[in-house]
Amino acid sequence: MKQPENPTRKKFLWWGAAALAAVTTFRSFPRKKKEKKETVKMLTQDGRLVEIDKSLVSSTNKKITADELKQWVKNKPAQH
Repeated sequence: MKQPENPTRKKFLWWGAAALAAVTTFRSFPRKKKEKKETVKMLTQDGRLVEIDKSLVSSTNKKITADELKQWVKNKPAQH
């Protein structure tokens, strides 16, 4: 009867070297990163909160004054 061959030190080192090579090979390839689109949360006229792509929003980077806000509220049509 033939006895099963015991793993030798040489085989153990080869398997370890192969595993280490596989790990380093997979780490050397960069993963594809998902592009995270920048979004802005805005409130619609009917009160729903929506997220809009930041590139679609035009901005003048100018703050509205208190007088302009009061004028806008006065001129806003009444909703029923």
